[in-house]
Amino acid sequence: MNKREAEGCPQKNAELAYDRDVTTNSSSHVMAAFKAFQKELDTRHDKYERLVKLSRDITIESKRTIFLLHRVTTVPDTEEVVNEADVKLDGVRQKIGQIAEELRGEDIFQFHRAFTPGIQEYVEAVSFQHYIRHRSLISLEEINARLVFVRAEKLEPKSADSLAPGAQVLTFQVTPSDYLLGVADLTGELMRMCISSVGNGDIDTPFQLSQFLRQIHDGFSYIGNTGPYEVSKKLHTLRQSLGKVEDACYTLRVRGSEIPKHMLADVFSSRNTLIDPEEGVV
Repeated sequence: MNKREAEGCPQKNAELAYDRDVTTNSSSHVMAAFKAFQKELDTRHDKYERLVKLSRDITIESKRTIFLLHRVTTVPDTEEVVNEADVKLDGVRQKIGQIAEELRGEDIFQFHRAFTPGIQEYVEAVSFQHYIRHRSLISLEEINARLVFVRAEKLEPKSADSLAPGAQVLTFQVTPSDYLLGVADLTGELMRMCISSVGNGDIDTPFQLSQFLRQIHDGFSYIGNTGPYEVSKKLHTLRQSLGKVEDACYTLRVRGSEIPKHMLADVFSSRNTLIDPEEGVV
């Protein structure tokens, strides 16, 4: 049918217009649904990216805190270093508070992979500081007790002179798996602390660290293969750190009187290189 014939057939034109309207309406419903899906996915993706960025910031600041805490083996006043680490950890906790705000009303496990590296690094830093100060392992409950945040929200003022402030309490709970992985990473820092202590003439610290690491190793051995997969992977690194500390204690006990104190660190460094040549020195 040509254009002239179509113009002369009102019934056919009505049928074509009806088909066009039906197609447009059905497409609009589908498009509206997909636009809603797109908006929801974009919102979730943006939140995930913000959590990844916060996790990177937490990781960087936690590493800086750990590097700062390693100075306790070289300075006479260790409390000053620990107090400076407190200030840095307070800044890290503020970042974790931002994560708690992002997760408000959300399922934490949908975004867990976005921020778990930073939380593990924070657990490592705060447990390292706790060991230096108290010579013990910090518990998961103690870590979570410090992750309670109060956020003040100003409501609309009724007058120019009156404000109605509202306070909201946010909490962040470190998962048991993140806690275990952070403690497993702690053993590497304790091993480095042992070698640094020996290099500065401290003969007692390696034996204290050896007993402490043995207790941590025994605790992880009880978990075995029943815990998270990542924990079983880090158990090998934990055993390596324990072996290096025990080797240092053996050398101190057997050959300590033969080797001058200023040469002990060089002896341990060379022995560790022979034991594990692929591990980088931090």
